[in-house]
Amino acid sequence: MTVLPDIFNAATHFVDRNVAEGRGGKVAIECGDERVTYAQIAERVNRFGSALRRLGIQPEQRAALILQDTPAFAYSFFGAIKAGIVPVPLNTLWRAKDYAHALNDSGARVLVISEALLKEFDAIDRATLPRLEHVVIVPSFAKATEGQGRTGAIDFDELLAKGSPSFDPEPTHKDAMAFWLYSSGSTGGPKGCVHLQHDMFVCAEAYAKGVLGMRESDRCFSAAKLFFAYGLGNALYMPFAVGATSILLPDPPVAPRVYEIIAKHKPTLLFSVPTNFGMLLSHEGEFDLSSVRYAVSAGEALPEPLFRRFKQRFGVEILDAIGSTECLHMFIANYPGRVRPGSSGQLVPGYQARIVDDNDQPLTTGEMGNLLIKGDSTCAYYWNQHEKTKQTIQGEWTRTGDKYSRDADGYYWYGGRSDDMLKAGGIWVSPLEIESVLIDHEAVQECSVLGRDDGHGLLKPFAYVVLKSPVQGSPELAVALQTFVRERLAEYKRPRGVEFVSELPKTATGKLQRFKLRAKVGSGADS
Repeated sequence: MTVLPDIFNAATHFVDRNVAEGRGGKVAIECGDERVTYAQIAERVNRFGSALRRLGIQPEQRAALILQDTPAFAYSFFGAIKAGIVPVPLNTLWRAKDYAHALNDSGARVLVISEALLKEFDAIDRATLPRLEHVVIVPSFAKATEGQGRTGAIDFDELLAKGSPSFDPEPTHKDAMAFWLYSSGSTGGPKGCVHLQHDMFVCAEAYAKGVLGMRESDRCFSAAKLFFAYGLGNALYMPFAVGATSILLPDPPVAPRVYEIIAKHKPTLLFSVPTNFGMLLSHEGEFDLSSVRYAVSAGEALPEPLFRRFKQRFGVEILDAIGSTECLHMFIANYPGRVRPGSSGQLVPGYQARIVDDNDQPLTTGEMGNLLIKGDSTCAYYWNQHEKTKQTIQGEWTRTGDKYSRDADGYYWYGGRSDDMLKAGGIWVSPLEIESVLIDHEAVQECSVLGRDDGHGLLKPFAYVVLKSPVQGSPELAVALQTFVRERLAEYKRPRGVEFVSELPKTATGKLQRFKLRAKVGSGADS
């Protein structure tokens, strides 16, 4: 792998280099009917970075981004980095309390937010965000008036117009802080993973080039959004690393819209999560995926039946892989021509893995244990989370929290989480968070949330509820409880089902025994 110089600014590598190498006139991003070239990206990155400096934002200070997948994300993300300012993309599906936590935790001085996403932010009392000084609103494509005329708010287009088309990069060190991504934990609020200037370069060289063989002629479309570590690589820095084209979709990636994008934009690389691939398969009709040379899946383990059904219907192999927010992108992946269905694949170049028991002793081939990963894209630490950092990042090794086994051919097989976390749509969900909402309902005595098979081999949140006497369970009450959660948490955290039970298994001291409940319902399978 190329050795980077000590002074390295990621924006110069992923943006300016494409112009310097003659790709200024090439389309870098397609979004709806909009086409943006690399030269235009470079100019708007300069304008944004210089405009932030004019606002008084200094290197290493944070700029929070609550943005849909549009070109404005690229301008904001790389513009901040070029100025030495740290962009912090936030989950666009969060609620107000999550945004308040992240904005205060990061100490962001400026927020850049899509007009269409203002509702949750507006629910926050600005007095509780003492360090946030500026709010920049990116108008929607429809130019809605919701965000116009807000006292103190800055229009994104006007901000760019005040910036300079030429801007020298901040001479950051290759190991300097570049951007953060928040990773939800099993307890407490989301954790800020502090990533460095060299991390995106490492991932692009290792996975985009080393596994996918991504090239300039590729057209990349990711159903996983840019705020997601996975989507950020798929649809921004990896295509930019090779001068390819990224296709962005601001809307939710429902099956009809995904098929529409494929038909109109003809992607050659399709990135998604198992849940979305399942949605595509469930959507009836004739669809042409002949432009797609590889489909890629991550976020949660891809069930073998989904792989086989997708290949049979569309003639496209899904390359399953595993990565993490902490490691930024993939560290184990299936390679083209070497797919082993049901497996997460083999090590990505530049990464090492260990499988150990609970005493950190190495396990042999075929034994299930805790997966540890070593690679140079690992975040430096969790912001304001000293103890959690020590528990997860131990020297050169990162504890993934996943159970894995490795076969004799070097393929890795997922065995579940080491804790009680589960994934829905490729995003970590804490059962405790859902339970804390359900328990607030007037009819609920106690409850437990587990992952349960949705019929496609994917785990989704499922609630087991003990009702207060004399309340009786009913289908109507089950729907009411789901709605109760939906109104308070992101949609993907909603229980996909509710089962009323007379009691939950507990220890003598009253502690819930999740493992007994799992066994009772068939280890997560429908019963």
